Amino acid sequence: MNNPDNIPVQAIKGVGSRRAVLLQNLGIVSIGDLLRHYPRRHEDRRQVKDLAALVSGTTATVEVRVTGVEVLRPRRNLTVIRAAITDGTRQAVAVWFNQAYLLPLLRQNPDLVITGKPVVRAGKWELTVQQYEVIGRGDSLNTGRIVPFYPALAGLNQRFFRTLIYSALDFACQITDILPEDITSRYGLISLQEALRAIHFPQNFEELTLARKRLAFEELLLHQLALIRLKTYSRQLTGRQHCSNMEVISRFLKSLPFTLTGAQKKAIREVALDMAKPTSMFRLVQGDVGCGKTVVAAAAMVLAAASGWQAAFLTPTEILAEQHCRNLSTLLAPLGIRPVLLRGELPVAVRRQVLKDLSCGEAKVVVGTHALLSQGVNFACLSLAVIDEQHRFGVRQRAVLQQKGKHPDVLVMSATPIPRSLALTLYGDIDISVIDELPPGRSRVVTRFVEEADRKKVYEFLRQQVNLGRQAYVVCPMIDETENIEIRSAVQLADELSRGWLKGLRLGVLHGKMKPQDREKLMDEFCLGHVQVLVATTVVEVGLDVPNAAVMVIEGAERFGLAQLHQLRGRIGRGRWQSYCLMLGNPVSYEARERVRILTEISDGFLIAEADLRLRGPGDFFGTRQHGQPGWKIADPVADYLLALQARQEAERIAAFFGKETSHPYRNIMTAIENIFCTESWDKGV
Repeated sequence: MNNPDNIPVQAIKGVGSRRAVLLQNLGIVSIGDLLRHYPRRHEDRRQVKDLAALVSGTTATVEVRVTGVEVLRPRRNLTVIRAAITDGTRQAVAVWFNQAYLLPLLRQNPDLVITGKPVVRAGKWELTVQQYEVIGRGDSLNTGRIVPFYPALAGLNQRFFRTLIYSALDFACQITDILPEDITSRYGLISLQEALRAIHFPQNFEELTLARKRLAFEELLLHQLALIRLKTYSRQLTGRQHCSNMEVISRFLKSLPFTLTGAQKKAIREVALDMAKPTSMFRLVQGDVGCGKTVVAAAAMVLAAASGWQAAFLTPTEILAEQHCRNLSTLLAPLGIRPVLLRGELPVAVRRQVLKDLSCGEAKVVVGTHALLSQGVNFACLSLAVIDEQHRFGVRQRAVLQQKGKHPDVLVMSATPIPRSLALTLYGDIDISVIDELPPGRSRVVTRFVEEADRKKVYEFLRQQVNLGRQAYVVCPMIDETENIEIRSAVQLADELSRGWLKGLRLGVLHGKMKPQDREKLMDEFCLGHVQVLVATTVVEVGLDVPNAAVMVIEGAERFGLAQLHQLRGRIGRGRWQSYCLMLGNPVSYEARERVRILTEISDGFLIAEADLRLRGPGDFFGTRQHGQPGWKIADPVADYLLALQARQEAERIAAFFGKETSHPYRNIMTAIENIFCTESWDKGV
């Protein structure tokens, strides 16, 4: 009962029923949860400046005495407190907004430590106060130290969190440290109790680094052990044993109008061998853009259909679903297999027929979006689930699709090349097939960066290529504010180009919010060559395959991540003509310039992924944060990938103790893993 994980957070002074509900919305129920509510950043407020040393617009901490107070009410619902302050040599003004409750305190002329942003108004320094602390009232948590900033909600401010967690640290010594001494000494890790204190209130940044390393290693180790545990469990599931007759695969391969690479053939063999086993398959196929992963998925679907069962292909967007259904229809037609499409917006009669065909087993292959996960979608006998861009789906979403069959085989695909060492830490629960060859005949895309001043030359070149019979993409810059602004940007750019440099050419505009029928019509027109230039948002990043498209113009290239730039470039170079990727922009930062340099010099997606890893460190490896990514509290498997590799090695050594009931030094780790599997936390992707 002394375990902080069993003590409700209300046990700490200052947490009533209202605040307890707010904390619960942040996942904080116990004192243990509170201690693991780690800061999102820290700010160094140790350096106290003189008022004479202030710099306009730069946050500063000063130690002053209040010498006078005035209250202003310039408009309704706005109260401004202006306090005259001095450090003994200079005078200034401290400003608080809508904090009238401070008046009694400030009128006592207290000595304060204030942190705020100074500006000069009417020849006098003014500080808009961000934090303050009364000198002589115990330990300062908000100024004069390295100060933590926490993920918070309305009604729970930073001052409250710091006070609350400072009180909770009294319970830290009662939390069980699951890492035995042999692990902590091997990797130079401090104790859990030291780490919890230092991650919240470090004495210096060296201490903060050690604390983060200790907590990140534990999180990565538990994650790796959970993946190994999940892999062990999944290998015991009895699924559908598909036919082992490779004749059907041979007929499929002979019907293809192209020759497979050695890597594709190897991946198909690995998938076929897995599907012939009585236990469920869990395999990832990863490779560079344009390497031919879809053919591997198609071969797996052929095996499912030949065995008399069904296959489902789950994609993250409607555009991608439509494109995959189009391609699979062509690939599977010689074998008499007709894929059906299930998406959110379908005519009622069409949707009803698709659902009927799936439930009676008439439809052997279905391609769809999240609509496949709906309760009303039932399969006669689902034996294979193919999941494209798998990092965009959470564990729960994948589980919903699996539950629509009897432990179906699972084949997941990723078009984002991942360094092999990192792939093992991200996907440690499944087997991996790597396609590291491009189909024969693919020429290297010529990639150039062009300054904004030469924009006209870019579009003159694009026009020349179109006049030669080629087609082109123009991708609008990624805009952070809202998707609607990005769509307006695409429409506006298309309008400007049609009246200017590309006047007379047939342009189309593609974005994710188009009506399905309009989108299908536009894609048909682009595939047939009726639309010469497709102006689009980033919806063209994956899935589109138009061999005649030989030019890709990327506007505002500095706004895109390296992986996303490479994905966009992968839309061209699919035909027999020389293709060109032209990046327009104004890269100011070092990182933006490096992204441009790397893309112009390197074409191999795996090498680009490794360069991206070295360049960016922290952040989302996949370009934009996706909801399916695990909710790491403190570790980043990309930025911490060397630490993750160590955790993986340690997890493989510890896994030998799974199922052993005798006493051993890893029993606390094993208990933690079993607790993960006995709750919904693993199902939520944690």
